[in-house]
Amino acid sequence: MSAISNSFIRWSEFTVPNALRVLGIFLVALILNRILRVLTNLIVKPAASKTRGAQAREQQTRTVATVLYGAGSKVVWALAILTAIPEFGININPVVALAGLGSLALGFGAQNLVRDVISGFYIILEDQYAVGDTVQIGATEGRVDHLTLRRTVVRDARGALVTIANGDVRTVANLSRDWSQAFADVTFSSSLPLERVLKLLEAAAGGLRGDPAWAPALVDGPRVLGVHAYDSNGCTIRLQVRTAPTRQDEVARELRRRIQNEFQREALPLRDVQRVEIIHAPAMRSEDEAPQAGARTI
Repeated sequence: MSAISNSFIRWSEFTVPNALRVLGIFLVALILNRILRVLTNLIVKPAASKTRGAQAREQQTRTVATVLYGAGSKVVWALAILTAIPEFGININPVVALAGLGSLALGFGAQNLVRDVISGFYIILEDQYAVGDTVQIGATEGRVDHLTLRRTVVRDARGALVTIANGDVRTVANLSRDWSQAFADVTFSSSLPLERVLKLLEAAAGGLRGDPAWAPALVDGPRVLGVHAYDSNGCTIRLQVRTAPTRQDEVARELRRRIQNEFQREALPLRDVQRVEIIHAPAMRSEDEAPQAGARTI
């Protein structure tokens, strides 16, 4: 009977001013939710084209917006309820203390998960990479097959799916943005006339530039940059070509084939094309600077 009487006393103390304050609290919560919805919708990046990458980018930003709105909305309503409960004459101090202890325990237990999710937010919001991009994360290089707030899944050259926690992504090289670049170093005997060799290389480069079948793969060049090195072993001339993203390997192979054909046509001894170094846009400072970090030799 005492519990019933205590409850009756509490409800009897719930007056019109209390009701108005509760109504005001929930009205403010509704307004804050509306504002939160508008702010999170600003994160969404509508697809500029119908490509898979653009569609995936839009879906990822929508996911981020949904997660942010969901988390923010829960916080707003939780604060609104905790603010309104005292109007009914209920002491919320034990509830707040219990919630604080629970949050502390959850924070210690899920700190790695929180770290991964926060890193995932930055990866998506800063557009570091998206599904379909070719990236190098640590020792793993391959195509991004799946991307969530918690993990990045990369399919490497072996065909294996490598799962990387977003919190472990410290440095990433995106090999698919804007353009890629290749340098071809051609070493030949120093006894050959330099001008004749330059003409042959110009012919090979011009043939590739003028081939309609290769036009979609080329962004700039190929261009003969000039003598790159000279020693007792011979003279090395460097060529440069910029290509569409991830097409540098096939263009480099075709350029080497055309160089070989030009030298064979003139019956000149060509030692070999010693190397083709692949250098991507983020690593470049100028068009004929030496390769920076991120280059790989094939």
